[in-house]
Amino acid sequence: QAQLAESGGGLVQPGGSLRLSCAGSGFTLEYNTIGWFRQAPGKDREFVAGISPYTGTTYYADSVKGRFTISRDNAKITMFLQMNSLKPEDTAIYYCAADNSFPPKEPYEYWGQGTQVSVSS
Repeated sequence: QAQLAESGGGLVQPGGSLRLSCAGSGFTLEYNTIGWFRQAPGKDREFVAGISPYTGTTYYADSVKGRFTISRDNAKITMFLQMNSLKPEDTAIYYCAADNSFPPKEPYEYWGQGTQVSVSS
């Protein structure tokens, strides 16, 4: 059974940076579609960034393009989300997810428990 666990969330000032990590187990990272999602209070969960299996093609929501970078370390079964130039509207619970299909199933098959990111002065 695949498991995912996020870390790295916290409170940061606008314009600051955070790096989220997601440690996986029970599956091969490079064979799965992986992604980061977020859910702000009172809003639906939304896609933030993703990586396709094998080729590692990356995808980003327009709202984070140019500021966030998704990456993966296949050997360590870990994915990352580097977040720069953070804005208050980036405040949300961030979730990592994985799915063994491409395109992935909706919703993805495996999810972490989430980590809180708060952007405020």
